[in-house]
Amino acid sequence: MSLYYSSTFITPSSPKHQTLSFNLSSNSSHFINLFQVSSTPLSSCSRKSHEPIKFTTKRLKLYASLSPSQQIDTTPSTFRNKNPKDVNVLVVGSTGYIGKFVVKELVKRGFNVTAIAREKSGIRGSIDKETTLSQLRGANVCFSDVTNLDTFDESLKNLGVTFDVVVSCLASRNGGVKDSWLIDYEATKNSLVAGRKLGASHFVLLSAICVQKPLLEFQRAKLKLEDELVKEAQKDDRFSYSIVRPTAFFKSLGGQVDLVKDGKPYVMFGDGKLCACKPISEQDLACFIVDCVMSDDKVNKILPIGGPGKALTPMEQGEMLFKLLGKEPKFFKVPIGIMDFAIGVLDFLVKVFPSLEDAAEFGKIGRYYAAESMLILDPDTGEYSDEKTPSYGNDTLEEFFGRVLREGMAGQELGEQTIF
Repeated sequence: MSLYYSSTFITPSSPKHQTLSFNLSSNSSHFINLFQVSSTPLSSCSRKSHEPIKFTTKRLKLYASLSPSQQIDTTPSTFRNKNPKDVNVLVVGSTGYIGKFVVKELVKRGFNVTAIAREKSGIRGSIDKETTLSQLRGANVCFSDVTNLDTFDESLKNLGVTFDVVVSCLASRNGGVKDSWLIDYEATKNSLVAGRKLGASHFVLLSAICVQKPLLEFQRAKLKLEDELVKEAQKDDRFSYSIVRPTAFFKSLGGQVDLVKDGKPYVMFGDGKLCACKPISEQDLACFIVDCVMSDDKVNKILPIGGPGKALTPMEQGEMLFKLLGKEPKFFKVPIGIMDFAIGVLDFLVKVFPSLEDAAEFGKIGRYYAAESMLILDPDTGEYSDEKTPSYGNDTLEEFFGRVLREGMAGQELGEQTIF
């Protein structure tokens, strides 16, 4: 039997193949598929310099209290006085789920855009150069490796241009321990270093609202990079940042549409009221990120952001879907303890088989997104707040569900997260 989980659901599929599969979604758009466990060694990238952050109430208050009201006085960069056509923007993570829309929006607004891409991008390198050039039409596409600072530096120098702004839409491909530090921290740091060498005075970072409560490795990696951006602005008043922390993406909530359409129940954890969110579309989020390039009111701020309307629980999302289908709601509730048991088993096995480190991390990611809301966290009460979570844009989840019912999930692929 196979078991599929995507933020709000688990559903059994054919017993033909005896595997365990989880589709996990995070706010940096991480969908993770766990297939058969393999003993194949993981990447040799060292973890020694990245010790886990011990979670305490005091530390929770520190992370959760970082809000838009906290900022550093800084002299506005001169590029904000220019027309967009005279502003050079470097985009890393340009072929990702959000990155493609950010490049498109920047081009639409008239900026000079240089987009960094891998020669083989997309799910397991399925997208070639020609397709990438077509997807990023209007931008100057530079094929390079942002995980290697020397290579990346050389690629940018060969372009013969300087930059005003760096926009990072980088996100770990699978949410695993080593990949999180390689992409969410090291590669993103490389883009900061390389961009600064070529004149960039503003950095826009796509982070995630879930870093308020950092229990996962990719959250710790993102927080370390956020902290270094803040320190950079503190020591250099000519440098500024905008840290964007979005709530859930539409695609992370669309995994059950076809199942419900086929007559299956809507599956959720607990009582269906856990893990509420204010989902935002890729287009609306891209627009908000591009707003951060030139807007003075977004300088040196941490910017949590959700989509329009009130927060929605899994129960409400399911009811919305059944209403669109004209069907009587039918739910299946899964005890959250199932995830706790699986995590306990994996944590034990990791002590014997270190190669299962990522599998254990994926279990924790699944548990996190099954129980934690993607909303502003009150550091004093430990409660999530719908009212305090800002809204932006016009696209609604109901419209998204309607479109998926008509057209399917094309363009909402899970991404490069199959690792075993």
